[in-house]
Amino acid sequence: MSLTTCTIHVTQRQERVIYLTSELARTLKLAKAKSVSLQMGSKTASTGFKLLKKTGNHLYVPLSVMSQLRIPHLGSCTIMCTNGKDIRLGPLIGILTSVSSSGSAPFGSRTEFIRQFMKVGTGKSFYFGFSPRDVNWAQSTVTGTFPRKEGGWFRKTVPLPDVVYNRLPSRKAEKLPSMNAFKQRFIKRGIPLFNWAFFDKWDIYNLLEGTDAFKHVPESHINPSSAQIKEMLERHKFIYLKPTGGSLGIGIYRLTYNPKRGYYARFRRAGKNVLLRFSKFESLMALLNRSNGRLNHYVAQQGIRLIEIDNCPIDFRFHLTKNINNQWVVAGIGAKKAGKGSVTTHVRTGGQLMTPDQVLRQIFGARADQVLASAKDTAIKLAESIENNGKHTLGELGFDIGIDQNEKIWMFEANSKPGRSIFKHPALKGEGKAALQYIYDYCLYLSRFRARRDT
Repeated sequence: MSLTTCTIHVTQRQERVIYLTSELARTLKLAKAKSVSLQMGSKTASTGFKLLKKTGNHLYVPLSVMSQLRIPHLGSCTIMCTNGKDIRLGPLIGILTSVSSSGSAPFGSRTEFIRQFMKVGTGKSFYFGFSPRDVNWAQSTVTGTFPRKEGGWFRKTVPLPDVVYNRLPSRKAEKLPSMNAFKQRFIKRGIPLFNWAFFDKWDIYNLLEGTDAFKHVPESHINPSSAQIKEMLERHKFIYLKPTGGSLGIGIYRLTYNPKRGYYARFRRAGKNVLLRFSKFESLMALLNRSNGRLNHYVAQQGIRLIEIDNCPIDFRFHLTKNINNQWVVAGIGAKKAGKGSVTTHVRTGGQLMTPDQVLRQIFGARADQVLASAKDTAIKLAESIENNGKHTLGELGFDIGIDQNEKIWMFEANSKPGRSIFKHPALKGEGKAALQYIYDYCLYLSRFRARRDT
């Protein structure tokens, strides 16, 4: 297999022949055949080919073939040849998301993130965003939203892509049977799709149970009964109640038990941190609106005494991605210090974003690097265990990880479509760019647009 980049031009000649520079033909190790197969995404065209005595890697394609293959635009991309006559152009990378009619922000609040991701492969690939309604299965095409070099966006109908990066933003929509069937159609056509769906909190518990990594997961119970909550409070002295499908810390309660003073509930209401005390357990449960004696759609999770700065707990967001060799790597880490009186470390509830170096040096001194290396190893083991026990292809994961006061490492949350808020910290902007590069490289791996390593 031979692979390089080339510049695509259009030729006005009527004959069904593509023209390659001699230099490009040599690099691709093209056989001396009369015709070749040219592929873009799900479309293939058979053409004759001729050589041009011109320097550089250039490919000239007649309008009829441009139209048949639905090549989105002229310019540079990757070109590869597997057997001397089958040529692929691409990769054609589709980002599955919601698309609006807004010209300046077609992907809503995700527009800037998607544009930054697309910049990584500029000149080496074709990128577009699309929603489920943009796909025409009968014609094996999709009408994608492409970035313009000068800014703005344009719509173009292209073949089904080589790989799909799933960034659908709605948990509710993604749970619909129709959405599951939609995604399965890509898999049935041999098109890899990664980041299948959002995780519910209980999904992760089930995926890790029975693995060596399970020791890093706090004790948890789904739809806990009053008796379970009371018993956990007596053993652990504090627990968290989390909505199974929640995110951003919304709907979380921190419950505390003090044998002399009673029960405390800390939560957020109307944009403010609230702390209530109850002398009786029954009063606490009345606040939690129990139904049928159970808290439905909630997980009760053991509280962990985390490392602290200024009496404020610290946890970490680990952003993991796959790389071009299909291995998990820690792309970036942000440390989050809880706000005073806050139930979580989220910045929007008063938390402070810091670098892991700032935090760990203050707490562990010269041992900071050792502690961080151990946490990274744990995060990669957790990712591997989740992937090995899951049914679908994963390309990135966000973990909320804590270190307790005995230095044990705990994983509280796993997100299959992690946000990128940690990369807003000035010191983490480089890691933010690296995370995008890793995802692009993983797209190359899945779409088989990469040079084979010598073994």
